[in-house]
Amino acid sequence: MLTKFAVTNYRGFAKRIEWDLSHPSNYTFNVYAVKDGVVKNGIVYGPNGSGKSNLALALFDIVNHLSQKWKKPDYYNNFVFAGNTTAPVVFEYYFRLGEYDIAYVYSKNAKGSLMSESLSVNGKVVFNRADDKLTIDEKSYPMDATVMSNLGSNANNVSIVNFLLTSYPLSKEHYLIQLQNYVANMLWFRGLRQNEYIGFETATTNLDQYVINNHLVDDFAEFLKNVSEQSFAFVKPRPNDKVLMCKYGNGQIAFDVIASTGTQSLMLLYFWIKQMDKASFVFVDEFDAFYHFKLSYEVCKQLFAMDCQAFVSSHNTYLMTNDLLRPDCNFILANNIIKPLNDCTEKELRFGHNIEKMFRGGTFEV
Repeated sequence: MLTKFAVTNYRGFAKRIEWDLSHPSNYTFNVYAVKDGVVKNGIVYGPNGSGKSNLALALFDIVNHLSQKWKKPDYYNNFVFAGNTTAPVVFEYYFRLGEYDIAYVYSKNAKGSLMSESLSVNGKVVFNRADDKLTIDEKSYPMDATVMSNLGSNANNVSIVNFLLTSYPLSKEHYLIQLQNYVANMLWFRGLRQNEYIGFETATTNLDQYVINNHLVDDFAEFLKNVSEQSFAFVKPRPNDKVLMCKYGNGQIAFDVIASTGTQSLMLLYFWIKQMDKASFVFVDEFDAFYHFKLSYEVCKQLFAMDCQAFVSSHNTYLMTNDLLRPDCNFILANNIIKPLNDCTEKELRFGHNIEKMFRGGTFEV
């Protein structure tokens, strides 16, 4: 699981911002939201322009150079904080994967090229590359002086992690294999003006065809009914159909034509939910931009029931309730700081408290 993430000099974050998931409180309700001492589910709130989207995008930078599952061609536009474009962007990741506590830190320049990189496991440095020099645990990864020198200078921008993964035979329990698998199964997505995603898949999918080809028409109709109380009478697809059709009076009409923006967003959510049994970490950005507030609640219940770590960003304070999560799983992002609600007040928060009302009343300060 991801236990902590920090980034410095990225987009709107001039200073270091840290998101710590490793210190949940001792609440006895909604225990599903915490797993093995790490926050598993949560919601990130914050005013417009506070950096919710940027925090999520920064967190998924690791997918860019440790996996091939990357889909966001404009990512390096406005990559570095505009007030300090010559300084590197520094990313810090902390994972708990089985018996391993992994710290992976690297920096990139404005073009996205690696400048430095280091990895520690259970407090022991495995390698460190900085200032065109590489030091490495040579007992675990023996290599000749030429290879080490070339990796130190790294003219072709090779990640040391990826080099070790492809150059040494490793068991499936090895910490690098576990790290690789975790990163390869991270997923970020949102559906606003267009559907965007990072990680998990390598090819663009037509959602209508996905439902049709996988014989999920009835299942999709049931999903819409369960989460939004909408009933759609879908036409049974014929072989090679590419468009999902609905019965409409005595005729038929394409689902995309009659579905609202929010319902189309639900289709995107349905597509990803059907595959999340393989996911490690999911972040849905502005997930309820087109949802009714009660629908947002039902969607969260679906997401948080998954085994993976799952987080969303939202402006919908209807979700800020102890019936859904708990104070240490609701985060406020403001002024380059992100903190859980229980760390934003001196008051003891209990299950019976109306934390949304307290939030609107100004109880919580970041």
